[in-house]
This record gives sequence, C-alpha cells and structure tokens, in this order.
Amino acid sequence: MRVALGQIDTTVGDLAGNVARIVQFAAEAKQKGAELVVFPELAICGYPPEDLLLRPSFLAAHDAALQRAAQQVPADLDVLVGCVARNDSAGTAGGRALHNAVALLQGGSARVVARKTLLPTYDVFDESRYFEPCRAPEQNVVVLRGRRVGIVVCEDGWNDEHFFDKRSYAVDPVERVVRAGAEFVVNLSASPWSRGKEAFRHRMVAAASARHRVPMLYVNMVGGDVELQFDGGSLAVKPSGVAAQPIAFREALVLVDTEAPWNETPAPVPVEQMQHAAIVQGIRDYVRKFGFQKVVLGLSGGIDSALVATLAVDALGAGNVAGIAMPSLYSSDHSVADARQLAHNLGIAFHVLPIAPLQQTFADVLQPVFAGTPPGLAEENLQARMRGTLLMAFANKHGHLVLTTGNKSECAVGYCTIYGDTNGAIAPIADLWKTEVWALSRWLNRDSVRIPVNSIEKPPSAELRPGQLDTDSLPPYPELDPVLRCLVEEELTVDATAQRTGMARERVAQLLAKVHAAEWKRYQYPPTLRVSDRCWSGRRMPVMHRWRES
Repeated sequence: MRVALGQIDTTVGDLAGNVARIVQFAAEAKQKGAELVVFPELAICGYPPEDLLLRPSFLAAHDAALQRAAQQVPADLDVLVGCVARNDSAGTAGGRALHNAVALLQGGSARVVARKTLLPTYDVFDESRYFEPCRAPEQNVVVLRGRRVGIVVCEDGWNDEHFFDKRSYAVDPVERVVRAGAEFVVNLSASPWSRGKEAFRHRMVAAASARHRVPMLYVNMVGGDVELQFDGGSLAVKPSGVAAQPIAFREALVLVDTEAPWNETPAPVPVEQMQHAAIVQGIRDYVRKFGFQKVVLGLSGGIDSALVATLAVDALGAGNVAGIAMPSLYSSDHSVADARQLAHNLGIAFHVLPIAPLQQTFADVLQPVFAGTPPGLAEENLQARMRGTLLMAFANKHGHLVLTTGNKSECAVGYCTIYGDTNGAIAPIADLWKTEVWALSRWLNRDSVRIPVNSIEKPPSAELRPGQLDTDSLPPYPELDPVLRCLVEEELTVDATAQRTGMARERVAQLLAKVHAAEWKRYQYPPTLRVSDRCWSGRRMPVMHRWRES
C-alpha cells in the first residue's frame, strides 16, 4: 500500500487551522499517489488539549471540525487522523467520558476505528485525567483496500517486553494488533523531543518491526507548544531498514510503499544540532502562536544571554530581536563591549541603559530602613530587579516579549533572582546545563564567530558585587553539572552521586539542599523549553516540604 506520513504542526484549539492543514496535506498526498495518509495523535484539536476537554462547547466544536475534515479531504483517499471520541459506556459502566482515538475519514464521513490503550501519567503527561483506556486493543485493526492495518497511538508503542528492561504496563498493544492479523502497524504520535529521543525512537520502532516481522509506520507531530517541542522525525521501518531519512523539526509529507524494499539507516545527528533546532522552533512557535513578532532580552556580555540572543535571531530574524545592556556600578568594561560586539555580529537592535543612577536612587529611598546594615544580598538582588523592570517597560512600550536567559545549572541551585533575571515570557535555555550552553555556543560558532569568543571563554559572573565570580558560591560548572544531572535528572541519592562523580559527600548534600531550597523559585519560573527527559515542567516536587536526605 502507498502510505503518506503527514507530519504536521498543529495548534491546540485552532480547530479550523488544524483541519486546513489536514485537508491541504491530504490533497498533496493524493496528488503523489497515496492510498492512505496518516496524521498525528489528536491532530484535530492539537496536543495536549488539557482542560479544554472538560468544556462541552469545545468538544462540540471538535466533533464539527472532524466532520468538516471528512467532507473536505479527497473522497477516494483513506485518511487516519487523531481525534477525541466519546466513551459510550461511561454512563453505564463508569470511567472517563472520552477516548484518545483515531478516526478513519473515508467517503465523506468519519468513523472511529481505534482507541488508545496506554495512557501516560508521568513526566509532562496526565492523560488518565481525561481519557478512558481501550480495554481490547486487538480490536484496533481496520481493513483498508484489502489490507489489515493495525493502529496504535503514541504510548501504545512504548511497552515491548523484549525492548524495555522494565515495562510500565501489563499490555503490549502492538503485540495485540499483530496477533489479530495486522499486516502492518501505524502509530499516530505526539511525542515531544528530548536529548537523544530521535535515536531511541528508531531503535524502539525497529525492534518492534523485527520482533513482529511487519512494517511499522510511525507518524509524529511537529511544532512547539509552550514547553513541549515536537520534532516529527516520522519513520517507516522494516526489519531490513527504514524507507527514508526522518525529517526533524519541520512539516513534511513522506510517501512510502509498504511493498517496496526499505534498507536505509537513519543518519546520526549531533546533539547540538537537535538542541538548536528544538529551541529555535520553541521560540518561533511560542512568539508566533501568541500573536507577537518581536522579543527583547538583557545582554550582559556573558555566554547565557549571548546564546539566547543568537537562538532568537535564528528563530525570528535579526530585525525582530532587541538587546539591552544595563551596566551597574560593578559591571566590567568588557560586559558592555562584548554585548555590543554580539549585537553587531547578529545585526540586532542594541541599547545601553545604565542602572547606576537607579542604584543610587534606591539606596537613597531605602536608607531609612537599611541604615546600619552592611551591603549584601538585598542590594545585589535589587540590581537584577531594576534590570527586569527596564526590560518589561521596553517590552510593554514596543510590543515585545521578554526572553529569560538563565540556564539549568543556575535554576537548579537557585542562582537567580526572582522578579529580576527570572522575568520573561519564556526561558529558552533553562533546560540546558551550563556545560551544554558552552557546547552549543561553540557549535554555533563552527563556521564563523557569531558569539564573541570572550563571552565564551571568560569566567562566569553575575557582576552584582566587585570581583564576583560564580565559583565564589558554586563549584566550577564542569564539576557541578554532573552532580546536578545525578540529583535532578536521575534522582540518585547523595551517596550514589558522590560515588559516581567523585565529589565529596558533604558537598553533594549541600548542593541537594540548594536544589530543594530553590523549588519555590522554579515554581514561579517562566515556561522552559524542554530538551531533556527531566525538565522542570515534568519534575513534580512539592514547592513546600521539609524532607532532607540525611
């Protein structure tokens, strides 16, 4: 069968826009000779729709949109599309009112032909809040043009006992549909990207194809939804190889023939290239889908703001990015010089707004209540909050969004000022460890110097007091990041972290205490573009708790 993989970018709640993309891609698939086109999970309403699913008016509009799609796609083309379906037995047998489902658009009508079995409730997912699972996945087989097609939805393909050391569920829907006679299996997915995810998916899908000796067609969503970045990377896999190279971070329509030989191997992609593509997509789609065009950020001359500015230019174009240097009494000469050089390299608008006069004004106003106390954290934090106020003022006046420039290492230990450098609409690199920030910056400079070399090479400093360096409060980042990876991404114990990294147990315990103490800051942090398996949005720690590992 000639099958088109419709890797499209949907927007949650944009029912008309999503249907238009489906109709457009279906028409193109028909022109290319496809007999079947497959679109991603919940493509009608966008993923994840969350509590919109609790609104009857939204569900009614969704159903109407599904019918419009059925009437507008080519009548002689079979279309499988992710949608919401009612659970008809909810009233009598109980359970959730909805299914995460797949509809077949055929001959001008829509018919639900499959329902999702495995509903993830980990990390950023909470599908059991809304959906009832399919209890008989072997029924998710439909005959199309004389071929028995097995249908699974995203998580349904992530439970192969021969691939995973430890399964999360008792049922393997892929095994069930193959046992029910499926000649090939399609997986409609909305699987967000994280570090190494594309290679892992290929190994997983290839293992299922080899085990069951059937072609596996994996169709994934693309596009940004606030924190989540869907990379596409759709695959058609046989035991002999893949049909075509997967396409990442852009819409695509790929035609494959299930009867043709497939023998390609996906080409490896540098992690920095994938991180760059994910964050650029995240900035672009966040700004665009919220109806904005321009962004502004503070430029300190350091590596974090330099990287965010460069990524913003790649996402939006230099004409839509503004940088503001805000030197204080303690700023070094190279801070403004490096910021200015970056702005020149990137071709963005650049402004210098010194905060030294504001520092003196605040000191005068606060003198009655600060008298007799030495300068310290309060005065340091005020500088960050002055800068945050100036950025917000510029953004309000000129219709920009503010980008937050903090990285994951700083965010993990609370090395940031709430209502100051944490201001912003979105945090593009808050899921990148500081060592990853350096690696990505050097990768961006691989062909020409975009980020000033001095910004990359100089010791990191917040410059909130004379001679301040990050290492005054923290271990050097090459030592710190492996420890934080263990504590945050793997949830290892203090002892296990110390043993793996070689850092003294007492120092590891101190760092874990900092991670716990900073939870309230992360709770108020702007949305973070997720590029790891353990981003802040999926790490559900209590904001207030008194547990400490002994």
